[in-house]
Amino acid sequence: MTMTAANAELSRCVAASSRPIFDKPTAAAQPPFAVRPNRLQRFPLLSLSLPERNSCRLRSMSKDSDESGGLTYKDAGVDIDAGTELVRRIAKMAPGIGGFGGLYPLGDSYLVAGTDGVGTKLKLAFDTGIHETIGIDLVAMSVNDIVTSGAKPLFFLDYFATSHLDVDLAEKVIKGIVDGCRQSDCALLGGETAEMPDFYAKGEYDLSGFAVGIVKKDSVIDGKNIVAGDVLIGLPSSGVHSNGFSLVRRVLARSGLSLKDQLPGAAVTLGEALMAPTVIYVKQVLDLIGKGGVKGVAHITGGGFTDNIPRVFPKGLGAVIYNDSWNVPAVFKWIQQAGNIEDAEMRRTFNMGIGMVLVVSEEASRRILEDPNGAYTAYHIGEVVNGEGVSYR
Repeated sequence: MTMTAANAELSRCVAASSRPIFDKPTAAAQPPFAVRPNRLQRFPLLSLSLPERNSCRLRSMSKDSDESGGLTYKDAGVDIDAGTELVRRIAKMAPGIGGFGGLYPLGDSYLVAGTDGVGTKLKLAFDTGIHETIGIDLVAMSVNDIVTSGAKPLFFLDYFATSHLDVDLAEKVIKGIVDGCRQSDCALLGGETAEMPDFYAKGEYDLSGFAVGIVKKDSVIDGKNIVAGDVLIGLPSSGVHSNGFSLVRRVLARSGLSLKDQLPGAAVTLGEALMAPTVIYVKQVLDLIGKGGVKGVAHITGGGFTDNIPRVFPKGLGAVIYNDSWNVPAVFKWIQQAGNIEDAEMRRTFNMGIGMVLVVSEEASRRILEDPNGAYTAYHIGEVVNGEGVSYR
């Protein structure tokens, strides 16, 4: 099949699987500012007065393995120092970066844009042959970021690149993207399929995603009203989600187990547990915001609690996390034990079972946690305190 014919066939498959989404009405709007895809979440907060923030890094500094042989993210090839330095340099050229999404003024609203990929979780997709859900991960990483501002996702765009277009495989991936858009109640507006011979290994591909949402200017969730005594509500994750897989793969290699082996303490295989799709929190978060009392929202991705929770705080505030306030999934217990990883390293690399944190008033926390008809599982995982950083007790 020629490149033109392959692309035409893929377009036909995508159109067939996503027609209900494309049928949604569209609205004319000014184009959002351009952003480059990255894994550092370096978005400018345009025309929005936000409180001065603490650390805006996605991940804290990592250290080399200790004498006991415990693994770290840096050992796995992710140089946090270099990433932080790049953000610092970019900040000189584009002041104000550090939010989960970029805001662009449009009348009485803001367009909120986000972009991301799924990192080296793709390597596990190649090894397991599970391609149907990686598209959900792709959508989740962007829409979960923009909803932290209170924005409702409007549309999503994808980028699929490979050396040789396998239409059947690509269709599986795109169907996952369609599923993710349905879960987010947003339109799959289009995308780009790039065939680049000799650039990727046979059977491999790369993905990037781009989401745009909208929020009224007077409804933006910006953290400026957070005070000591506010409550941290955690929404459970499905597992590792889409961050930390360079370390996960290093742990897997050290363990001697295969992706087909059973996950210790669980009824699924390691491959199934690690490939569980990222939870899309859009409907949960917007529903909770609509009930009032939500002051800040943090998407727990790379950097874990350590770096992501402080990103939504005004200067001078920190967080205390209550140990044992939620059930840590078995997959994290296995990762820590098999990799001999320190607690601090786990907490700044993985979500540890909590994928989204809401900062709410005490009154709102009671309403969320004590609602007998509550549609979502939520945990009281900590509180806001005077100081800085994240501590545990």
